[in-house]
Amino acid sequence: MKKIDNYVKLHGSILVFSLTSVLSKFAAIEYEENGLHSKLLYLFITLMLLNCAFYALVWQKIIKKFSLSTAYANRSVYLIWSQVWAIFIFRENISVINIIGMLLVFSGVLVVQRYE
Repeated sequence: MKKIDNYVKLHGSILVFSLTSVLSKFAAIEYEENGLHSKLLYLFITLMLLNCAFYALVWQKIIKKFSLSTAYANRSVYLIWSQVWAIFIFRENISVINIIGMLLVFSGVLVVQRYE
């Protein structure tokens, strides 16, 4: 049960980190629409930096419980979360190539997990 709890924490931290790309895209959209004088631009940048700082602290605590190869292999799940946010938040379309890429990433994580 402890192992499952550690994996939930690991993937929760990866999910939190994936939100950095969402905040980054919101900042880019705000910059494109309103330029450098937009207060929302600086809000998104600040939130992005705070998110990265929070992730860095949590990540350092979590990776102590895993081998580095396992932790970093699981970190690639970030790409899958980024695609999920692209679809549901930004209403972007994904291609067959994107789906194949996500399946490859997921397969790689499973291969590493098998030997953990």
